Amino acid sequence: MNNSYTWYSTLIKPAWSPPGWLFGPVWTCLYILIAISFGKVFLMGWKKEIAFIVVLPFILNLVFNLAFTPLQFGLKNNLFAAIDILLVLVTLVWSLVAIYPHAKWVTYIQTPYLLWVSFATILQLTITYLNK
Repeated sequence: MNNSYTWYSTLIKPAWSPPGWLFGPVWTCLYILIAISFGKVFLMGWKKEIAFIVVLPFILNLVFNLAFTPLQFGLKNNLFAAIDILLVLVTLVWSLVAIYPHAKWVTYIQTPYLLWVSFATILQLTITYLNK
């Protein structure tokens, strides 16, 4: 994996790209919020308090979120990573809209995740464009 991070460091990035060391702490905080809120959604789904269609975007979001690192750093494929991060953003927005009537706090606690993914989407699309 170290070779993958070396590869990433050679990519052309915009001047506003955050330093590499920032990603770990940010994602650690976000994954705590994700675990709390998504856990609540999955529990509500398990207890049949909400329909599966409300839980579905959360499942898809986790799948796409977890796929990003293997696509970006394993395959070293900026295009696949760009498509994936767009899917993360779309499923996140869908999940927040779907859960809002049932658990507004889940939507609110995911605001930092939404802001970061929005930024990360713009960053990944820019990196993909700059390195085509």
